[in-house]
Amino acid sequence: MITSIQGLLVSATPLHAVIELNGFGYEVNIPVTTAEKLPAPGVQVKLHTLVIYREDAQTLYGFATAADRDFFRLMIDHVSGVGPKSALSIMSRLSLPLLEGAIRAGDIGTLAKTPGIGKKTAERLVIELKTKVGLATTAVAGHSPAAASEPSSHRDAVAALVALGFKTQDADQAVRRAALNLGPSATTEQLIKKSLG
Repeated sequence: MITSIQGLLVSATPLHAVIELNGFGYEVNIPVTTAEKLPAPGVQVKLHTLVIYREDAQTLYGFATAADRDFFRLMIDHVSGVGPKSALSIMSRLSLPLLEGAIRAGDIGTLAKTPGIGKKTAERLVIELKTKVGLATTAVAGHSPAAASEPSSHRDAVAALVALGFKTQDADQAVRRAALNLGPSATTEQLIKKSLG
């Protein structure tokens, strides 16, 4: 199994990246949340990957973090009706901390707003993953206490922006952009301020 790929980023779009390694160009399907974190083409990059083998294709999926990859695997392995394409769509619209929070809270409304995911699929996500959410991310090797606190500041900042009138997905996107600029040690207040600025 290929668990990661590291090489030269040749090109990237919101849903695909091409990484050159030892003279081969690998097309990797990525969610928008990973595309936002990619450097400019021509720079070395590492993605955590999952390969899915089908009769007619071998498809490589890549993620910025091992936790994102593990959550993707959790969705396609445990939720009926959610395949790789649907899982990628879900992870493109909502960041992992927001997804996990929505599943834990049973927030079907937030999950159902993802294109291609209706109320029934959102309900299945909650039912099938509620007891499993968090297990995939805490089992990742090297998961530090600082990384564990990051999602709560992210969720809190998103909740504050939603309270101010932002749509959930817009608030999540603004906080993700702010976190990229401020770094992993940003507080909830700093994330909110940067998101509004």
